[in-house]
Amino acid sequence: MAVFRLSNIMTEIRTIEAKNHIGEAVQLKGWLHNVRRLGGVNFIVLRDGWGTIQAVTEDDADLAPIADLALGTVIRLEGLAIANAQAPNGLELQRPRIEVITPVTETPPLPLNKRRLNAALPTLLDHAVVANRHPARRAIFRLSSGVMAGFRATLGAMYFTEVQTPKIVASATESGANVFRLDYFGRPAYLAQSPQFYKQIMVGVFERVFEVGPVFRAEPHDTVRHINEYVSLDVEFGFIENHFTVMRLLREVIAGIFTYLIDNYPDDLALLEANLPIILPEIPHIHFADAQELILSRHGVDVRGEPDLSPQDERWLGEWALETHGSDFLFVTGYPMVKRPFYTHPDPTRPDYSNSFDLLFRGTELVTGGQRLHRYQDYLAALDRAGYPHEPFETYLEAFRYGMPPHGGFAIGLERLLMQLLGLPNLRLATLFPRDLHRVTP
Repeated sequence: MAVFRLSNIMTEIRTIEAKNHIGEAVQLKGWLHNVRRLGGVNFIVLRDGWGTIQAVTEDDADLAPIADLALGTVIRLEGLAIANAQAPNGLELQRPRIEVITPVTETPPLPLNKRRLNAALPTLLDHAVVANRHPARRAIFRLSSGVMAGFRATLGAMYFTEVQTPKIVASATESGANVFRLDYFGRPAYLAQSPQFYKQIMVGVFERVFEVGPVFRAEPHDTVRHINEYVSLDVEFGFIENHFTVMRLLREVIAGIFTYLIDNYPDDLALLEANLPIILPEIPHIHFADAQELILSRHGVDVRGEPDLSPQDERWLGEWALETHGSDFLFVTGYPMVKRPFYTHPDPTRPDYSNSFDLLFRGTELVTGGQRLHRYQDYLAALDRAGYPHEPFETYLEAFRYGMPPHGGFAIGLERLLMQLLGLPNLRLATLFPRDLHRVTP
């Protein structure tokens, strides 16, 4: 029998490329994901940054290099790629050769070779540097990357320009509360609550802008849907008619994101059993006041006079949107002006209400947006009504002094989108390294 010498004709590949190399001798690098011994047949599973691949051998000597090592050991695995319908992904490596790159002798804190990570949330978060290597955890964050890529691709095709704005700012975006205050070389500064002021300013430069970046909220929430640092997908653009112009664009962006995920991340969606949403050609909308009347008529709960919707209100409205319109999404428009920031444009026909909206995704607020004020004098009046001094906003106001078109925009919470898409019970499970009231590590 001829001796097959792999090392002389080796092709280095990744797991996602293996199906294109059937019949070839290949080499992969990654982590020892699992070892199984079944009735004289040994299975070695390697995990790299994209997936897993199985090698099979009946010779115990082939396992000698890893005999005393733990899962997670970094290895180089060589073998002949053979099609096998019974193997994971329809192929396996035969005649394997293992070389240890980085040995691991301790058992990992979490069993990464199990289909599901059945650990409590604190354990997952405490050991996130390891837990995030699990294929299911990794798939969440690969989809996170896909959402950002789809967001960029959709807006890029519409002539939007991506910008990056400062995260250390001189004044709070929405109010003096709920901001992280910094000592900035002896004077006060803050971590940005949002890029709102800067993205509006940049409408005066590019007309259509977007940003992907972190925002910081010093809100003492301890709920399943809030954290204190998250990724915001922000959009602002000029020459709009009103907030309905913004809503139409948002519908296209949401549809573009999900189309991008379907086209580019089918394996991750399948692994996580993602329930893809229904996105109608026109997302249904309901005015805030009508939404409160609807809640009263359907559930007997009188929320009229409240300036905002509670999480339960949002869940009820999400159920109504699905039952009545067959939609996983619902716009709630016209929030009271008392609940919206000073830069929000009032409804010309109902000045107590605003030209703003929230987009609910399966009964949870996902997006906030609307039309902004664009005239300089209107800003001075709005600041006076809110009791804010003009001086901290002088740079911001300069953009409006020298001409701004009617404009508006929105912000999508990246982690909340993933939470709702994947049916996760806690926003922290959609966050790489969460920051909340109790956690600043890892």
